[in-house]
Amino acid sequence: MSLRLATFNVENLMNRFDYSGFRNQLHQDRTLALFEIRNEAEYRLLEQARTIAHADDTRQLTALAIAATRADILCLQEVDNMEALKAFEYGYLFKMVGQGYRQKYTTSGNDSRGIDVAVMLRAETAHGQPIEFVRMTSHAHVTYAEFGLHTPELAALGEAENERIFRRDCLEIDVTVGGRPLTIYSVHFKSMGSPRNGLDGREATMPIRMAEAQAVRRIIEERFGKDHAGAKHWVICGDMNDYRERVLISGEAHSGFQFEPVVEAQSSLNVLTAGDFCENIVERRPELDRWTLYHTRGPQERHLCQLDYILVSPALARRNAKAIPDIVRGGQPWRTPFPPGQEVERYPRIGWDRPKASDHCPVAVTLDIA
Repeated sequence: MSLRLATFNVENLMNRFDYSGFRNQLHQDRTLALFEIRNEAEYRLLEQARTIAHADDTRQLTALAIAATRADILCLQEVDNMEALKAFEYGYLFKMVGQGYRQKYTTSGNDSRGIDVAVMLRAETAHGQPIEFVRMTSHAHVTYAEFGLHTPELAALGEAENERIFRRDCLEIDVTVGGRPLTIYSVHFKSMGSPRNGLDGREATMPIRMAEAQAVRRIIEERFGKDHAGAKHWVICGDMNDYRERVLISGEAHSGFQFEPVVEAQSSLNVLTAGDFCENIVERRPELDRWTLYHTRGPQERHLCQLDYILVSPALARRNAKAIPDIVRGGQPWRTPFPPGQEVERYPRIGWDRPKASDHCPVAVTLDIA
């Protein structure tokens, strides 16, 4: 009995306008920066027009990327709310996949921008096995003090003991597939942000992601028992905003790019994979072919890396020893350099930088859970 599972950061699936760019240029879209705007009322009208014009192409491409996963269960990140999710599924995704994801689950997490994690389920798998929702548990309320995870490094970042650990949530969804239980942990860890205090953004925010990873592991161990968790069927899916390795890019398009894999000394992912607690099955792919995001701050800072994960329990890993995940890259913008042999056909209307399906790529895998 197989299940097709996917995770995808859909990049700002919003159903509201953001007018903060009128007073904060860092939030202002580059299109509006080209024009002289006389007052806030004019800015609001232009921002509405710009957002709506860009959104249609973007969401068609997002839906194409999701359709390509062929997922029975889909974990999403950066979803504004249930209304946005329903409008997207009905207006875009349904047109591409037909009878779609009738069951949708999300909660209001802790993100300051209001972006949440969500899970969508089909009524049955592609092979006709029923998918039944059992329960949903939010862990957005958990604090550092409650789990004993507050550290001097977190204090130095201004994180108080009574603050919540998860920047969004660790959304726990229990389902049965053909009567077989499966637990899904849908997450979206703290973003790296900009350099600060003499550290790059990843290093500066690492203590928060380390705490998030420790909290996820504790939630699973408390749920199934520390000595028995490995025997259960569970997965951790989402954007963890961290990597264990990356592919450094040098050179130029006209002369040819060079791609160099580099292993990181530290990663919050190590908290979860340590002691064979779970397996990052994307690492079953070749070293240069695990990336789900292209990062650049100009020619001097470019790399490909994996930020999007499907981590499976030891029991699922053993049962699916030959399962290799797919990474859907047809929605990537043309500016993304692909290592040799990885080029794909982009979706219609993909732009140099935008429109695109997302800055992330979906990851999907077929798992035997019988």
